[in-house]
Amino acid sequence: MLDRELIRNHPDVVRAGIARKRLSAPVDEFLEVDLKRRQIQTELQDKQAEMNRISKSIGMLMGQGKKDEAEVAKLQTKDLKEAIAAGEAQQRELDFALREIELQFPNLPHESVPDGKDEDENVLVRTWGEKPKFDHEPLAHWDIADKLGLLDLPRGAKITGSGFVLYTGMGARLQRALFTFMIDHQTTRNGYYEIYPPYLVNRASLIGTGNLPKFEEDLYKVDDDLYLVPTAEVPVTNIYRDEILKGEDLTIKLAAYSGCFRREAGAAGKDTRGVLRIHQFDKVEMVKFTKPEESYAELEMLVQDAESVLKTLGLHYRIIELCTGDLGSKGAKCYDVELWSPGVGRYLEISSCSNFEAYQSRRANIRFRRAQGEKPEFVHILNGSGLACPRLFSAVLETFYQPDGSIVVPEALRPYVGTDRITA
Repeated sequence: MLDRELIRNHPDVVRAGIARKRLSAPVDEFLEVDLKRRQIQTELQDKQAEMNRISKSIGMLMGQGKKDEAEVAKLQTKDLKEAIAAGEAQQRELDFALREIELQFPNLPHESVPDGKDEDENVLVRTWGEKPKFDHEPLAHWDIADKLGLLDLPRGAKITGSGFVLYTGMGARLQRALFTFMIDHQTTRNGYYEIYPPYLVNRASLIGTGNLPKFEEDLYKVDDDLYLVPTAEVPVTNIYRDEILKGEDLTIKLAAYSGCFRREAGAAGKDTRGVLRIHQFDKVEMVKFTKPEESYAELEMLVQDAESVLKTLGLHYRIIELCTGDLGSKGAKCYDVELWSPGVGRYLEISSCSNFEAYQSRRANIRFRRAQGEKPEFVHILNGSGLACPRLFSAVLETFYQPDGSIVVPEALRPYVGTDRITA
């Protein structure tokens, strides 16, 4: 959510920022409703002041024996009370309408974000490692998993439906090893505080992170007010909803493992084979709450924390800065970590590290106070995957598959997997 003062006083700046993202927002509607609301608020203040003045005069008139004038004053206060009640009801309606309009606004891009139409104009920041070379034709992870009995995709679909995966045997162990290793890595090496959140969140939590109302079609709704989490970002961000944090406690760094549940309604037909795009998956999420002046330095460190997992595992990747046309509605600036997938011959996004500035904190009302007695300010909130399991699982299979049909387990994973090699 954007600052109302910014929209009210600098609507052209807001329009220009939204246009950079190739998005739209009801700026004119906001200005119209906001003006009506402020006019009614002024009228209510005037009526309340008038009623207070008349109410004080009633006692004086009665004391002076002016009963008729006092009765007239009483009738005036009654009329004013009714008018104030009607005005307050109208103001509540406009408050609700204004809130609904505000929730439709995307965040504005940071001035440093490169302009561009779509993902083809994203900017390569850096790469790490080399694309692996093979003496054999690289196999896709679904073929490797089938050879070694690591996945049972048909039975996963039978149990639940398309896009739900059954990990089996050493595949299940490797999956468990990945998310356990990653949460340990982020907490013991990178200094995050571990959270294990609920897998169900209420509507207010999803509004707070910006998933609602815009992305409702991608969510699994359980009842009128509960949804399965699309990412641990949602419950972890909302830990501090409607709270005021102490300035000396910032930056707060939280990491959480969770299952994630997404309909992927807007991605029909994309990456349907294997585990590249599924409806239930495991992920480690990193969330930061920072002071505004520190948030962009913290974003760079967040990216480094995400990529440190891949460096430790010895996997080739690149860092991409998203251009305005690919930035999405919530982010002010975002880097994607893209992992090389030898079996499909392309880079796959495995983490998006974003600075939302105060966009989420305004929606969730998360503030901090620099010192006792000072006015609260909105925190800046950042998050990024650290990392998502499905594509990491597939890249480990494809990168470390051997001609003899086995998979060499990266050294960092061996204590978790319990072996240095996965065989049939």
